[in-house]
Amino acid sequence: MTSMVVIGLSIATVVLLLGGFYATMRKGRPPTASVSTLPSPGGAIGSDYDDPRTIQVGDNIETHGRRAGVTGALHMSWQGREWIEYLLDDGSRRPVWLSVEVRQGLVSTDPPHLEVLLWTIVPTQGMIPAKSMLIMEGVEFFPIERGTAAFKSEGETGRPERGLLDFADYRAADGRLLSFERVQGERWTASYAQPLPPGSITIVSRAA
Repeated sequence: MTSMVVIGLSIATVVLLLGGFYATMRKGRPPTASVSTLPSPGGAIGSDYDDPRTIQVGDNIETHGRRAGVTGALHMSWQGREWIEYLLDDGSRRPVWLSVEVRQGLVSTDPPHLEVLLWTIVPTQGMIPAKSMLIMEGVEFFPIERGTAAFKSEGETGRPERGLLDFADYRAADGRLLSFERVQGERWTASYAQPLPPGSITIVSRAA
């Protein structure tokens, strides 16, 4: 009987540890929507909310009540992943990018989800992305991904028609995201990311 109790307690301990590890891995994930809850990319728009995967160059969109024109897009690929970065003109005279990507879950049981991030340029003051922790405006950011992605430009992006782009992504303990990017041979730029929850993007008008 004693051995059965010990075995039972051991199993319960392992389950609790695995549950804690899984919760830690999920902490800080931006608000996302399961791909299955969105309209299909080729389907009708507006059943529940506009699907960001259908945005095209020349469209006008609205995020949090602020309108912007989509002036260009970078079609990115890296290690089997593909995503799109849209350049927005919101009248602020500073680059604002919107990235849209279908991401796989952290574990095999998680369904694919749509990650939509609004990127705002921040001054780097000559900083370059470190391979370890770095401090930006007093906040500690830790590396999560870095590499060199291939891109193809569409519309007006300020980038070559095709090329390679180095990137280094970081996350703070509170979930904030920071990314450094550069077209090879150029200087680094840095941006903060604001996750956009489902339904926060409205496609106001389509390209003519």
